[in-house]
Amino acid sequence: MYNEYFGLEEAPFSIAPDPRYLYMSDQHREALAHLLYGIRSAGGFVLLTGEVGTGKTTVCRYLLEQLPDQTDVAFIFNPRLSAQELLATVCDEFGIVYPRGETGSKILVDRLNAFLLEEHARGRRAVLIIDEAQNLSVDVLEQLRLLTNLETNRHKLLQIILLGQPELQALLATSQLRQLSQRIIARYHLKPLTPVDVAAYVSHRLSVAGLEHDLFSRRAIRMLYRLSRGVPRIINILCDRAFLGAYATGQRQITPQILRRAAREVSGVGSPQRKRLAWSLLILLFFLVGGGALAAGRVESWWAAKRAQVGDSSVPLISSSDWLPVGSADKQQAYRDLFFIWGRDVSMAGDAPCLSAKALGLECFNKKGSLRDLRHLNRPAVLTLVDRSGTPCFVTLESLEGNRAQLLVGGKRMAVPTPDLESRWTGDYSLLWRSPPESDGGVRFGDKGAGVSHVEQRLASVQGWNPRPGTELLFDETLAIKVRQFQLTRGLVPDGIVGAQTLIHLNTAAGDDVPLLFPPKEGF
Repeated sequence: MYNEYFGLEEAPFSIAPDPRYLYMSDQHREALAHLLYGIRSAGGFVLLTGEVGTGKTTVCRYLLEQLPDQTDVAFIFNPRLSAQELLATVCDEFGIVYPRGETGSKILVDRLNAFLLEEHARGRRAVLIIDEAQNLSVDVLEQLRLLTNLETNRHKLLQIILLGQPELQALLATSQLRQLSQRIIARYHLKPLTPVDVAAYVSHRLSVAGLEHDLFSRRAIRMLYRLSRGVPRIINILCDRAFLGAYATGQRQITPQILRRAAREVSGVGSPQRKRLAWSLLILLFFLVGGGALAAGRVESWWAAKRAQVGDSSVPLISSSDWLPVGSADKQQAYRDLFFIWGRDVSMAGDAPCLSAKALGLECFNKKGSLRDLRHLNRPAVLTLVDRSGTPCFVTLESLEGNRAQLLVGGKRMAVPTPDLESRWTGDYSLLWRSPPESDGGVRFGDKGAGVSHVEQRLASVQGWNPRPGTELLFDETLAIKVRQFQLTRGLVPDGIVGAQTLIHLNTAAGDDVPLLFPPKEGF
């Protein structure tokens, strides 16, 4: 629609993994080098991980173009298969004929082995690539390990490349898969792009699409990085919507304002339909509670009171070892549950919940830790677990009370003993927190503006001193000293930088209306 308007030969920001558009940042070059090294080695596994949208599949497709002609490739996109279904799919991808009525594991493995030996004798190599490998069960991964036993006296016959999200690393680190992990000959983790890379990425894609001049100002690129956090897929989605917005309003440059509007449209914030839905829900709640609790001026306090009811003792405690059903919850559902706890529209979580959260003034905080760390932060969180089949799954930790953890699993509440939870937990978690305005997630010495004013006002209310007037305050040494004092009282590193953890503690101490895992101790 906007291609002709901007002089483009084709849409530059499609999310399809077209290798022509692959921007080879330093880390993408390293990832490709690891894959090529693995292909040229004597067999085993190659592992490429990264968050959703960081470019794993695109790098792999670029790899396919670099492979010699004497390479047979099987590519599996949907790994939610049983071990036997996987074997049949591998045979299908390599074009191996087998009796359709006889799909026992031995028959399939024998046919595959015969094919691999024949290809090896012809000087050819076989490569199996599995995308979204974090969805593989332990049984299937073990079957893949056994396939790497197919070998001659000198060479492995099958090279396997696993592409997956970070939880795949956690899965492979379990004791059940230690033998497979030992066979990984090359591994690489793709991280989001840096701000410099984001600018080069956008310029590269526009150039491939036939545009040689810049349409993004430096401020627009900085805004794009803030909104996307450097994730290529989110960059593509935002830029595509921004180009459409600029075209619709007759503008020739992509500005920060256009990008912010694009982010709101992508996340669904402020759509008339959702506003009508929100008002309908409030009216319904008014009648359900008799009207009093939702009288004018008391809506926020009513929601705060509801969220303060952490640790619902009416939820029965489950002590059975099979409390987490196989395939019980996916990541999107867990984030919808987290949005629900925060009182946000759950449908906005979508495929990019952290982007949607940012449009609502919230930030994601992703970390690996322990329940002690989560108690310290005191925020509900999405946890990465491993069910009894070894498959990663996701639950939302709603509250903690002693040795009792209350969870939302697939939208349903349950309570389990914390030791049972910890036995399934990989340690990975993601929580939401409220960031100051215009702060890009934090403030530090030398910063100036609304974010500094926000921090000073909350710090003053906690420590009992009068904040400076105005909204364009400078983060000076005096404020840095007070920040360090606060950090010491909260058990944080006293670096004077108001980052995510300091802001989380500051919001709690200031009594902000935020959901908690448990009521805070008085004075803390």
